This record gives sequence, structure tokens and C-alpha cells, in this order.
Amino acid sequence: MASEVSEIVGLSLVGNQICERGETAFRAVNPANGQELEPRFYSASAIEIDRAAGLADEAFPAFAALSGRERAAFLRRIADELTRAGSEIVERANLETGLPLPRLQGELGRTTGQLKLFAELLEEGSWVNARIDEAQPDRKPIPRPDLRSMLRPLGPVAVFGASNFPLAFSVAGGDTASALAAGNPVVVKAHPAHPGTSELAARAVRKAVADSGLPSGVFSILFDAGIDVGVSLVRHPAIKAVAFTGSASAGQALMKLAADRPEPIPCYAEMGSTNPLFILPGVMKQRSAGLAQELQASFTLGSGQFCTKPGVVFVPEHESEQFVETLRTGVSALSSCGMLTHGIASKYWRAIQQRLNAGDAELLGGQEFIAESPAALGAPTVFRVPLDEFLEHPELGEEVFGPTTLLVHYGSKDDLIDAARKLHGHLTATIHGTEEDLAGAGELVRILETKVGRILFNGFPTGVEVSHAMVHGGPFPATSDGRSTSVGTQAISRFTRPICYQNFMDAALPAELRRGNPLGIMRLVNGGLTREAQ
Repeated sequence: MASEVSEIVGLSLVGNQICERGETAFRAVNPANGQELEPRFYSASAIEIDRAAGLADEAFPAFAALSGRERAAFLRRIADELTRAGSEIVERANLETGLPLPRLQGELGRTTGQLKLFAELLEEGSWVNARIDEAQPDRKPIPRPDLRSMLRPLGPVAVFGASNFPLAFSVAGGDTASALAAGNPVVVKAHPAHPGTSELAARAVRKAVADSGLPSGVFSILFDAGIDVGVSLVRHPAIKAVAFTGSASAGQALMKLAADRPEPIPCYAEMGSTNPLFILPGVMKQRSAGLAQELQASFTLGSGQFCTKPGVVFVPEHESEQFVETLRTGVSALSSCGMLTHGIASKYWRAIQQRLNAGDAELLGGQEFIAESPAALGAPTVFRVPLDEFLEHPELGEEVFGPTTLLVHYGSKDDLIDAARKLHGHLTATIHGTEEDLAGAGELVRILETKVGRILFNGFPTGVEVSHAMVHGGPFPATSDGRSTSVGTQAISRFTRPICYQNFMDAALPAELRRGNPLGIMRLVNGGLTREAQ
């Protein structure tokens, strides 16, 4: 294997080594002009995949044994290294994605911020869900043993980089941060649309591994333009969990691979959503024009390439004339916008044409197509359809990744409730209404609780706070497991499992479970939460 050099080399990084050039090469493409970017990147070989997974497996016991404070220091080092390399990372990401520099600078801040948030979680320590049932030797008819349990890491995790967030949902993004925080080594399958960005971020992580004195197998990154490396990685027996953000087809394929292994493993796939938005009659009467403008800003933000974009909007048919006209005028005045890749742009236009050709929905505003261009371009569009047509054609409720939304005109409150019941799983749902509207929307809220992971009131879902309470997940098909989140500190629990220690002597217990509670964490002792020694 070659030695480390300063420039982007286009080779997989396995532990502390740079891999050799393979037979299959590819380049990143600048979506703004269609130009191929240097250097070539080479797909990882079967030997390199096995080496990355094997090193991760070897590193797991030592990495899992670190204290929370030691892992927190490691996460902070990653954040510091990303910050030091920030200008170089952001500039390369701009070339590979076409995303504007301010957006990428903000995303870099989000990436380092979530690493630091997990570090704070680890330093406090109570996240391990320590539970203690003290022994009852005199209990009849049989004594109760001393039982102590907590969450422990699973093992090496395969993380797939996302196309639409080259930093925050990629190499050093939320999946990697939460897996590392839990004590799991990570092997990243880089997204082929931004491989240079991925290599630069990976170097920052790898330097933090070395500077922390950790086993080199704690982190590796593998490149591939296709699917072979990802398939092999998920099938490798050393991998114990998978994290993915992307399309439904790819996510469901990974779910099947993970389930069909001799040892099935969890696959946490976030696969997109149309994020239904419900506008109730009272608020439509009060501020229809303002709602239309805010909706336009939301579904066109980032060229509509957010998994939380509101793609279906239920509007009352008798109070929405001004809303519809404001939206039609606004969208029709918008020009084309850059897309992340030429493939994404082509798929967007195919979806728009299919919707037009099917004739189930009316094009209210926007362009039907864009002539051939070297740039990856989309254009905002808005469609509308009566509720009965929407219910008759469930394909209208599927996600279209790009700057488009669908208005669904409903009549009565009962119609709206019926539509909500027929929704499948989504990441978010939003209700716009007055206080009076919301007071009468209890049934709608209860239904939406079964359909999504986050319900908003008088807001828009295209903005996901990284925090302790955030839930970025939802029932299938939005995600593979609606009991989890991929954003916020609760994401750490995906890569853990509970372990119970029965009748252990104190010295053999993890510090979190020892009788003196040396870490001072919150624990559930005999059914009550306390920080006291037990």
C-alpha cells in the first residue's frame, strides 16, 4: 500500500493505510457545468473490503472499552480536524455538488456541532440507561439476584454517505458520529457523487484516530462508483449494523441484504418522504397569500433536495383561491435551479413528465421541461388534484426528489381525516391552523402520530434541529425502523444493545453500574431514578 500524501489521491483509506489503484476507476462530475473533476477514484477491491471490516472487528474490543470521556475527547478531535480542513473541504464540496459555499459552510458547522453534542452526551454519561435491581436474598419463595444492565455497542457499523448532504449525512455525519459515540468502529462507503469531499473528511477522522492513540481500524473509507462494494460490505460477517440515507429502492435493497445474511443485522435506512402538510380552513381565510409564499420557499429550498420537503399539501377547496393564485404566480416566475447530480436531474424530469402524461394532476405553475444543458438543472413546478383523484391514484403520494409539490383540494373535515388515515409512513407531517383550528384537530393529530416521526404546527419541515429531543424518522417506507431517529442524540441507541450483569462483584462491573456510582450518572435503581450510590 502507498504512503500518505497531501493531495486527494482517489484511493480507499483502510485503517492507517492508503489502498492501491484498482481496475475500476471513476471521476466526480461538476453538476454546474458537466465537467469531470480530477483525480480518478478507484473502487475498493474485495481484499480491501475484507481488510477494512477485519480491522474494524479487531479494533472493536479496545474502542468499546473506552470511557465515555475518552470517546468524547475523540469526537471533539474529529470536529477540530474538520474545522482545520474546513476551507479545503467546502471548496471541493462546492465543485462536486454545486451547492453554494454559504450552505456548505453551514453544513460543516452542523457536522462539527453534532460531533460536539454527542461528546457532551458521553461526558454526562446517563445515556447508557443504567438499571439496577438490588438483590433481595430474603424474598420468598425465591431470592432475587442482583441485576444491573446498560446499553453496550454492537460492533463495526457500515455507514453509507448521502448525496444531498455531503458533510452532515456523509463520512463524518450523524450516522458516523452516533456509531462512534456508542463505541462502534465505522467503515464508510463513500457516495460516488462527492468522493473528493469524502476523502478530505475521512482524512480528518483518520488523523483524529491516530492522535487519540486508537486502533487504526476504528475508521476506514471505501470508494466505489457502483453497488458492489456496498453489497460486499453489508454481507461481511464482521459488520453488525448498517446506516443509510438515500432512495427507497437502494434502502430497501440494503434492508434485504442485511436480513438475508446468515446472521441478520439491523439496517437503519432513511429513505425519503413526501411530508404531508395540512392547511386548515381558519388559517387559510386569515393568511392565504403568506402561506403560499412560505410554502414556495420551503419546497424550493435547496432545489427541493431535502428529505423533509413538503411534497403533498392538503388545502380546503372553498377558501384557497388567493393561495392558489399566489403560488401559481410565484412558481411561474422562478428560473431553473441547480441539482446535485445529472442523474438526480434526469430522474426529476422523468417524474414530472410521468405526472403530466398520466393526466391525474394538473400543472398549476412552472416549466414542463428544460432543454439539454451541460449543467444538472431542475425547475420548480406545482401540481394540483382533487382529493378523490389523489386517493384513487396512490402513486401521486410518492416522493419526487426535487423542487415540486402537489396541492390536494379537500372538502370537509371528514374528507381530510379519511385522507390522513390512508397515508403511509413519512418523516414529518405539518398542520397549519388557528388556535381554534388546532383545538378541533385532535383526531387528525392522533392519526398523524401513527404515520410520522415529527409533527409540526404552523411551521415548515425543511429544517431539522440537531438536539436531544429531535426525531428524524418515521414508519416504513420513510425509514426501515420507525422506532429510531437518525438525527439528534437519541440516534446513539440504534447501535447498542442491552447487557445485564447478574451477581457481579463491583470491580468487574462497568463504572456506570458500580455500587458507588463513581460517574454520578442518573440510574434507575429499584424502579426509581436517582444519582445516589447504590
